[in-house]
Amino acid sequence: MKFSVSSSELLKQLQVAGGAISNNPVLPILEDFLFKIQNNILTIIATDMESTIVKRIDVTSDENGSIAVPGKILLDTLKALPQQPITFSINPETKAIEITSAYGKYKLSGEDGDDFPDISHPDFEDDIKFSSEILLNGINHTLFATSNDELRLAMNGVFFKVEKNNLTLVATDAHKLVKCSFSNVESKNRASFILPKKSLNLLKSALSADEPVQMMVNETNAFFSFNNTTLICRLIDARYPDYNAVIPLNNPNLLVVPRQDFLSSLKRISIYAGKAFNKVTLSLVDSSLTLSSKDLDFSNEAIEQMPCEYTGDPMDIAFNVKFLIEMLSVLDCKEVQLKLATSTRAGILVPGEQDESEDTLMLLMPVMLETY
Repeated sequence: MKFSVSSSELLKQLQVAGGAISNNPVLPILEDFLFKIQNNILTIIATDMESTIVKRIDVTSDENGSIAVPGKILLDTLKALPQQPITFSINPETKAIEITSAYGKYKLSGEDGDDFPDISHPDFEDDIKFSSEILLNGINHTLFATSNDELRLAMNGVFFKVEKNNLTLVATDAHKLVKCSFSNVESKNRASFILPKKSLNLLKSALSADEPVQMMVNETNAFFSFNNTTLICRLIDARYPDYNAVIPLNNPNLLVVPRQDFLSSLKRISIYAGKAFNKVTLSLVDSSLTLSSKDLDFSNEAIEQMPCEYTGDPMDIAFNVKFLIEMLSVLDCKEVQLKLATSTRAGILVPGEQDESEDTLMLLMPVMLETY
């Protein structure tokens, strides 16, 4: 079997697919890319048995067939070559692979493509359609809020819920929670599932802006198809907590502040926060916001004051400054609103302005004021 392809185009596709290859694969063959040639189309498959990436690229071939190609040596070879046509020649008996370029020939040992694990396929035709911008925004706004607690498996991923042309993504680690809803989704079906963090990071890397995405889901996997790419993600088999139960319905005190000014102030204040609590105290009165932090172990302290719009009772409330910085960093708006009730109840952070089709809400639990 022989086929020719652009070295740069092949490298581009392999670098995306290679994200699915584990550093410690459960099977030696999972260090390889599976190459399948059919009708002058090369299908590239990489998997760690939890996430699978399938890429398709046009090639010039003399016959159909498959071969498992060692991933690292192939990637290193292509990175070292300038852009040029290259030819792969595969011996079907010995599985030997010879790559021919303008500079010379490179030989490596492949494996039987039939030994590569089978990949999952959706078992029904129903699908959900939306733009890549929706998916990228949802992932960027939620991924940081997932948990690393192995005892809380459900919280180790992002919860997806589809109903009535609406897509909702939720992430929480029990200290912070993010909920993003999008209404411009094409769906006739309902679905709910949890995607692990690695799959979401692969999606972020593989997606381009402003391209249509087709999503299908069965009991064990989610399938995302876009631009000659398919990403298959094994779902987290766990029950997601009732996130709506922890979102307060009435936080009457409202702080409105420029997002970038607030974020910059918090970054400076965080330098002086004690490592045990990473706490910043917000003191709110009329049109003034005072931010303060102390590290009693080293007698460090920082105080800043900034103008704001505040409606409500004067109050002091403390938050984990790192969590606040993470939330403000993923938002893209001029102003943010922080809705508060008391110093012991969760605060709600929302963008000051949002598209009609998007609704983002971030919840952050307070830190006790007397823990200085």
